[in-house]
Amino acid sequence: MRTNTRKMGATVRTNARWLFGGDGRSSTNARLERSEAANEDILIFYFQLDVQTQIQYALNTEQFDVAKQLREKLTEIETEIIRQREAKRGSSKTEAQDKAINLLRVRADLQKAVDSENYALAAALRDELAKLEAESLAVSAKALAYRNVEYAFRLGQKVRHKVHGYRAVICGMDPVCCESKLWMDTANVENLPKGPNQPFYQVLVDVYADPELLVAYVAEENLAEAEASEKGRFDHPYIEFLFFGEDTAGDFIPIKQLREKYDQPRFEASGDEDDDDGSTDT
Repeated sequence: MRTNTRKMGATVRTNARWLFGGDGRSSTNARLERSEAANEDILIFYFQLDVQTQIQYALNTEQFDVAKQLREKLTEIETEIIRQREAKRGSSKTEAQDKAINLLRVRADLQKAVDSENYALAAALRDELAKLEAESLAVSAKALAYRNVEYAFRLGQKVRHKVHGYRAVICGMDPVCCESKLWMDTANVENLPKGPNQPFYQVLVDVYADPELLVAYVAEENLAEAEASEKGRFDHPYIEFLFFGEDTAGDFIPIKQLREKYDQPRFEASGDEDDDDGSTDT
């Protein structure tokens, strides 16, 4: 599935470059924020939606064996989604339990080392214990951030990058930077005033601004709400399966499944109270 995801991502990027030449406004430095992990996350979400649709079609046409096979495939995809989510949040019960067990084990070993006057071993165990306690604290802090975070931007909102100037659309969010250390070093995250401990957003970049960038992972401090004059035509190959048209303010309306993925409420712009958000039609 990972291989298929990468192949599909490469195909979409190739098509985007072929269809849109770009206007040259986005700098090369903007591409430091390009995120393959975010792109893969979006494509796995797409596969999930696609398989759900296929299952419904198979059931409607009484192809029950096909539906069974598709359910097994869906289970694999959902297992991968859960794995990715827990890896990001660092708050799964299994991880917390493992850390608690390790802490108890090391403390017991430390006491034995002290009782037997093996002070060299005791010193090493104290270092290991300090490291485990720091990791446990980091996991708890990250889990707390997920529960208490307040985002400045919402799903489907059109934004502008303060530094690079390109237009983008919010399609995902994390309370802190959840990328790899290598990515953070490349993107110079530590040089940001607020560093990695602030909300980060998956954004779709207008292909006319930069057909190479496609999906970026951007710190909240580097984004600004798009002005009314900047909410015109927006082109990106992922728009059609993540959003259900535009609201009266010119922002995109996220499909129900995307809102549920990030546990975000439905937003209603003035005049949209009676509009459908795609809850029953993806």
